Amino acid sequence: MKTNKKSISGKHFRQLLTNEAARLMYEENVKQYHTAKWRAAKNILSQGGGKAATVRTRDLPSNGEISERAYQLASMYEGRTLTDRLFEMRLLALEVMATLAEYSPRLIGSVSTGRIKKGSDIDLHVFTDTVEKLESKLNQIDWQYEKETVDIRYKNGFRQFTHIYLNTEYPVELSVYPENDIRVQGRSSTDGKSIIRMSYNRLLDLIQTEHAEEWESFISTSEGNKP
Repeated sequence: MKTNKKSISGKHFRQLLTNEAARLMYEENVKQYHTAKWRAAKNILSQGGGKAATVRTRDLPSNGEISERAYQLASMYEGRTLTDRLFEMRLLALEVMATLAEYSPRLIGSVSTGRIKKGSDIDLHVFTDTVEKLESKLNQIDWQYEKETVDIRYKNGFRQFTHIYLNTEYPVELSVYPENDIRVQGRSSTDGKSIIRMSYNRLLDLIQTEHAEEWESFISTSEGNKP
């Protein structure tokens, strides 16, 4: 938004941006915080003849503020449905992690924190020095998937990363890292803090704690369905 006109800032305007960016991510499934922020700014400034003004980057809400507001919207509109979906997504994550145990899968993101919303996916980090080996495993168990290789800025250059998208009940994204990277702890784009990578056992403990009743019902049903 390049303009010589004055900038708009202030607590009230920041809250308007937060609400609109969260709405875009929740209702219109905008994936990137950066996109949501600037689209929100454009939408708000276009109301009431404010097109001539501009917004400084420092006046935009943080990713964490938007994430929290998007979760509040999801909780408000979906209620118990959101809790049920979180349990189902965590169960699916557990199943995928068990199946791909040899690749040391770790759960990150909204399914681990519980801050899911409509359109959330299951984010898993897997570790292997040979992507073809992982693909062979997926083909062997007949899981449908799509693969994407992207260049990401890394230190002083760029580095290729492979993402594999599983065609499951809830979308699952496998981000593939070299085996030694399991010791490397990145930072979250939401709050800037170290990313917590949740192991299979830790996720199981979380399910048994936060979804105790549902887990007991699931286990009893599973046992009853055994031949």
